[in-house]
Amino acid sequence: MGDPHIHVEARLGGEAVARNMLAATFGLVGDAPREVETGCGLRVPYAMTSTRPGSVTCLPCREHARREHERAAEQVVRLAAMPGSVVTPAQAAEAATAHRELARQFE
Repeated sequence: MGDPHIHVEARLGGEAVARNMLAATFGLVGDAPREVETGCGLRVPYAMTSTRPGSVTCLPCREHARREHERAAEQVVRLAAMPGSVVTPAQAAEAATAHRELARQFE
């Protein structure tokens, strides 16, 4: 039997977001990858991954997701403060709060 755990994609679902954007923009639907790299460094079937904190059972992947969401929260705030940013401080704070909440759920 293979690995029974549900993992987190190393890019936190980034490939799925890109596929959805292409589909919405151009009407093109790309195939989901068969395997993806996970936060714990394994390659597993895409179907064995999730972005929902309650579904992820791999502890190293949970820690990876927590760190990545914390990093994303900091990055959103930092980018919004840059000159010429089109993101308002309120929007940045809202996005950062959402990432911090996800990070907390992955603990």
